[in-house]
Amino acid sequence: MTEPRRGPDASTASERSGRLRRAEELARRLDKPMGILGVIFLFVVLGQLIATEPGLAGAFVVAGWLFWAVFVAEFLLRAYIAGFSKDFWRKSWWQVIFLLVPFLRFFRALQALRLVRIARLARYGSILSAGVRGSRSAGRLLTSRIGWLTAVTAVVILASSQLLYTTGEHSSYADALFESAMAAITGTGITGTSLFSRVLQVLLAIYSVAVFATLAGTLGAFFLGRKDEPGRRLP
Repeated sequence: MTEPRRGPDASTASERSGRLRRAEELARRLDKPMGILGVIFLFVVLGQLIATEPGLAGAFVVAGWLFWAVFVAEFLLRAYIAGFSKDFWRKSWWQVIFLLVPFLRFFRALQALRLVRIARLARYGSILSAGVRGSRSAGRLLTSRIGWLTAVTAVVILASSQLLYTTGEHSSYADALFESAMAAITGTGITGTSLFSRVLQVLLAIYSVAVFATLAGTLGAFFLGRKDEPGRRLP
């Protein structure tokens, strides 16, 4: 019996699947270097917010754009390897949103016309983009659950404090950082009365509950595992 010949549609689908697998393999190989850049990028965005000396502020802006160019280049390379297929865009559409956010800064001139507040929206978007990328980077770099939880919590505190400071809730970034840390750890601590502050405190309170639940489960599993080890006497 002769083996049935595959039609052009089956061959094309197999080729698309192979290109998508190669793009995913490249993403796995670049996990660590891109993860490190993602964490550093979060601090670059922080530097843009708190730097007061013009030269230093300009250096942070240039560094931010350089980081962004690297992220875009890495994304376009993966898209090219995947053949710009629909499957790739369906899996990566949310990354496109975060990569396009910095472009909003080019429309700051519209703010002078009082048509839209693009500049403020761009800054908020940059902070959120850096926070999401930083938390994903922590997950890529750390395999320990406790280490991952600590790193993600630090990213959440940094991102939320930057948002509080950017919205004008606090004139001092140190105060914004302290209140964000208290809210992320204890669920309370934000003194702002605006709608944004209250929504942020609710979100951080939910996050603090998840942190303690994860921590309790991890520690419980650790001690139960030690107690069940062969040859270990029960207290």
